[in-house]
Amino acid sequence: MASDTQRSAPVWHRLAQPNDHLRALGRGVDRTRWVACGHSWDAVAISPMAVGLEALVAMRVGPRSGYPVLADHLRDQLYVLVPPGTGSAAAGLPGVRVLSAGFQLLMPTGEHGTLVAHWVSPPRGTPSPLVRPDQLAHHLRPLTGAARREAAAS
Repeated sequence: MASDTQRSAPVWHRLAQPNDHLRALGRGVDRTRWVACGHSWDAVAISPMAVGLEALVAMRVGPRSGYPVLADHLRDQLYVLVPPGTGSAAAGLPGVRVLSAGFQLLMPTGEHGTLVAHWVSPPRGTPSPLVRPDQLAHHLRPLTGAARREAAAS
């Protein structure tokens, strides 16, 4: 039987792939809205998206646990929601931005969303569990360094 880690690696990447529903821009019923950051959560924006997905896999955070994670497929960014006022733990890493009080994030109003605001892992429960930013930063450090070295070599 496969371990949870073996199952979660491809699951995060599979869930982050745009599907036909998301590609049906303008024809679908899914909508988005701007939501203020810094009240219920901060958002850690990670680019490229694959780096953020790898960090979640390394953290062994399962996508079915209800940790809210969004993808912006047009910008190749992943948004991981963390407790309000704590996102600065990941600040300063290459390819990472923190959206807290004073920022807004485009979020789906329904189950799926759009190409610019797609739930990779929709929130579950009230309140939804939020990723610990110190653990996220810990797993992003080696990944962002590797991504930067690969970009420099290209």
